[in-house]
Amino acid sequence: MQIIFTVFLWMEQKILIFKLLITFSLIIYSSSSFSEKIIEGKAIIIDGDTIHIGKNKIRLHGIDAPETNQTCTINNEIWNCGIESTIALEKFVLEKKVYCEIIDVDRYKRFVGICFANKININQYMVQNGWAIAYRYYSSDYINDENIAKNNIAGIWQGKFQDPYLFRKQQKN
Repeated sequence: MQIIFTVFLWMEQKILIFKLLITFSLIIYSSSSFSEKIIEGKAIIIDGDTIHIGKNKIRLHGIDAPETNQTCTINNEIWNCGIESTIALEKFVLEKKVYCEIIDVDRYKRFVGICFANKININQYMVQNGWAIAYRYYSSDYINDENIAKNNIAGIWQGKFQDPYLFRKQQKN
């Protein structure tokens, strides 16, 4: 009887270890699955940092573009920098196949990704050409590109603007 009980305990331990290994493997697999997810196709531009591919809404990782209704000033004249940012992204991806490497899902259930058109990093393009800023709260990936845009007085760096995240915050109040 003691032998049967000992074998039973040994089997329960093995089953428990097996369950833990399976659970751990699933956790590892699910956390890496975003970095392996690719979404590709024709992009519909929502604004300077958000696109749709099919039914997938994708927020461009590490950048923050002016909101569509946001304005900036150049020589004390108001201009629609949010619309210009959206147009710049539209022109860049026009008629190109876009593919995005999904790295996360944000609190609004949008995919967050690094996207490419003709093998050119769209996120980097938008920052380097002054149509978005490096979104330092989430990433330091595009800070050097932002400095290039500043030095070239490109896009929104031609004048004065409010950081897009501050503009959004102000709109909520």
